[in-house]
Amino acid sequence: MQIAHQRERELLVQAGLKLVEQGLVARTWGNISVKISEAEMLITPSGRFYEDLTPSDMVLVNFKTNTYDKTGIKPSSEFKLHSGIYNDRKEFSAIIHTHQMNASTCAAARIEVPAVLDDLAQIIGPSVRCAEYAPSSSKKIVRKTVKALRGRNAALMANHGAVCAGRDLDEAFAVCQVLEKGCKAFIEAKFLGEAKHLKKFEAWAMHQVYLKKYSKIAKKKK
Repeated sequence: MQIAHQRERELLVQAGLKLVEQGLVARTWGNISVKISEAEMLITPSGRFYEDLTPSDMVLVNFKTNTYDKTGIKPSSEFKLHSGIYNDRKEFSAIIHTHQMNASTCAAARIEVPAVLDDLAQIIGPSVRCAEYAPSSSKKIVRKTVKALRGRNAALMANHGAVCAGRDLDEAFAVCQVLEKGCKAFIEAKFLGEAKHLKKFEAWAMHQVYLKKYSKIAKKKK
């Protein structure tokens, strides 16, 4: 018997395996969600290995009220972070929270990563801000991360990891990949003496062109 939102559930299973394969998470850390309506999302469960997940393990959560079926599987402990982002950024339909190595290194340094690469400016924005430290699953971490993400498609979370978002799962994954590449380039350029970055207006303009061009392509595919 087919369960509701079968396709989206299967996409989340595949996304979890992809996260592990690409080294963006380990064991049960990190989480992924997709928005399925203007009030609901499907999110990966709490404390499960990605390799063992099935479509029925994905948890349906109302991100307007932060409610879900308490008799079933529990959603990721960071589900309120996803809710906060969906409520603040209507354009996003997929969110990935990772503990990827280079982004986590920059998050540990609590620094804002400038647009040191063209593709970082295009797909993420003029920079990658680092949200102020707050305990996991707290109201503060939601508030600080949502703020750091404004005008961007990714943000670092101090001493924790990163959050990446997009208009679909493919875009959210591209954000994860470009974030890791950009953070690696930034760290290594620092060792070479100085990380030279694009001017803020140029980086902002590149991001706007990307957003508008992507939207036109997405509409043609529908």
